[in-house]
Amino acid sequence: MRVVVFFCACIVVLAGCGEEIRHDQPITLGTLHQAEALFGLSYTDTEGELALADLVDQREGYAALRALDLPNGVHPAMVFRPFPSGWEMPAIGPGPRWTDFGNVARPDDLERLAFASVGELSVLLDRRLVTSEELTRMFLARLRTYGPELECVVTLTEELALDQARRADREIAAGRRRGPLHGVPYGVKDLLAVPGYPTSWGAMPYKDQVIDDTATVVARLEAAGAVLCAKLTLGALAMGDVWFGGTTRNPWNLEEGSSGSSAGPASAVAAGLVPFAIGTETWGSIVSPATRCGVTGLRPTYGRVSRAGAMALSWSMDKIGPMARSVEDCALVFDVIRGSDGLDPTLVDASFSYDPDLDWAGLRIGYLADLFAEERDGKTLDDVALETLRALCGSRGAELVPVSLPERDAMPIALMLSVEAAAAFEELTLSGRDDELVRQGRWAWPNTFRTAQLVPATAYVQASRARTLLIEEMSALFETVDLYVCPSFGGQNLLVTNLTGHPCVVTPNGFTADDSPHSWTFVGGLLDEATIMAVAKVWQDATGWAGMHPPRYESGS
Repeated sequence: MRVVVFFCACIVVLAGCGEEIRHDQPITLGTLHQAEALFGLSYTDTEGELALADLVDQREGYAALRALDLPNGVHPAMVFRPFPSGWEMPAIGPGPRWTDFGNVARPDDLERLAFASVGELSVLLDRRLVTSEELTRMFLARLRTYGPELECVVTLTEELALDQARRADREIAAGRRRGPLHGVPYGVKDLLAVPGYPTSWGAMPYKDQVIDDTATVVARLEAAGAVLCAKLTLGALAMGDVWFGGTTRNPWNLEEGSSGSSAGPASAVAAGLVPFAIGTETWGSIVSPATRCGVTGLRPTYGRVSRAGAMALSWSMDKIGPMARSVEDCALVFDVIRGSDGLDPTLVDASFSYDPDLDWAGLRIGYLADLFAEERDGKTLDDVALETLRALCGSRGAELVPVSLPERDAMPIALMLSVEAAAAFEELTLSGRDDELVRQGRWAWPNTFRTAQLVPATAYVQASRARTLLIEEMSALFETVDLYVCPSFGGQNLLVTNLTGHPCVVTPNGFTADDSPHSWTFVGGLLDEATIMAVAKVWQDATGWAGMHPPRYESGS
């Protein structure tokens, strides 16, 4: 048996899996005083006696709520908005402009296109120098060959992929090209629903789950003509790189996990198993594996990309974004998947005026000076990256200025993630099926879900109010700069910007002494993915780090 003390000050016994929770345990003054110690409260006996009847009523209310059928996809009535007071939506701007990739030739060995960019593949497909079916079969073969050793594939969607590829070839041949992604293969993190295929969420309790809906992101990519080849791994319920089938590997070092939780998308893109993949981030799940595997990732503004059909972990923090070879590849994908769908209530529509030839004159680009000054692994790489950016600013008329994050400690606010995740998977906890998850221990989801059941509702609300202050403070920072750069880790930037909903682009900036990829991050204002991506592309093109690939997976190796 497992004994858990809830905030209602009752003792609730969770018996074996499937047994009903007992609600007949008496709530006494002694029980209440014991519970006070958990929450730093102190009630007098008189106050406690007065509360006992209400606590019994509350417990009955909890039982009623737990009896409801609340699928993971049902969102709370309270909708988070990351915008500060007085926020005005940006004016509608022009659509994106793309780089002219010029003359791209078909190689003698088609597998040499395994590391081609989305833009290059798009040109080859448009000019009918390759067919989508050829590309799809090549990437499917690589997924079958290397997927098992990287432990990055949950399910191949081969039948669907070949059908989509053949349709793309017919349409392109008939002059009905849908756009730059038409015929381009890709993969998705296996928390996005695709009818007819399992959507495992990376977790043993759900490994055979089939959700007969199409996630909005998948539907939009299908409408753009992209070809879905695989559902890729994620750490169980979007934590880390350990899933029910193993540990997803870093293609640069097979002794190392790929980090998480967008473990499979990062690993597969880095190894040339797909040109791009869809990942998600709640607190570092795009930034971390992109860094470990040496790929580029975009975490869009909260509310830019629909989460309909995606596993919910934290309704107020989950974000969906692309992982690819380069910044512009991410931009090409983002332009397809962004925008409202009538299903996700957090969505806003805004322009995406990406321009690779953006005029930098007058731009104020910040850098988190205190984080750059810290001693840490990769400091030399970050310093060199910053100096390259400084030179680009000097030649292009931008100003590079030191800035600092708000002084507010964001860690207490992070309890919102734990509480929302515990609510999303309450049935897993109360049924005892959390024991089926591979990872157990203090920092694993089962323990986090259990302890989050003990967070007072008032603490969640107070954390939300503190989050409002943090949003206002970050708004003040962006009144001084258009964007800023920072080490991808260190300090609280990753947590702060996930709480405030700001977009970021993470891009490789070299290799550490042990030949591990390293990265740094461009952070932008709300809804301003276009500026950070344009600036990051110029820096990326000037350095060449995005063109590096793990030798083991090069064609002919």
